[in-house]
Amino acid sequence: QVHLVESGGGLVQAGASLRLSCSASGRLFEDYAMGWFRQAPGKEREFVAGINWIHGVTYKDAVKGRFTISRDNGKSTVYLQMNTLKPEDSAVYFCATDKSPYGSNTLPNPTYWGQGTQVTVSS
Repeated sequence: QVHLVESGGGLVQAGASLRLSCSASGRLFEDYAMGWFRQAPGKEREFVAGINWIHGVTYKDAVKGRFTISRDNGKSTVYLQMNTLKPEDSAVYFCATDKSPYGSNTLPNPTYWGQGTQVTVSS
């Protein structure tokens, strides 16, 4: 069973930075695409960033140039560095991954999800 645990959320002011971490267990980490999604109150969950098994990355347009996704296969961990945060970035952020290896960094249909970590950006 794949287990994902996010950490690093919090309450910050606009313009600040946060780094989210997602630790994975239960299988070989390096062969699987990993992604970050977010869900704000009253809105649908949306894709934020993804990284595939060869470290190719993709981002939601609204976060390009501000967020950076990376992975450390030795630690089975994926990160989301978030800079210049805006109030509209406030949401619960979820880590997710696919059931099958070598998938797309867009993660169109992830199978496994973490419990989420809250990010709140005040204006």
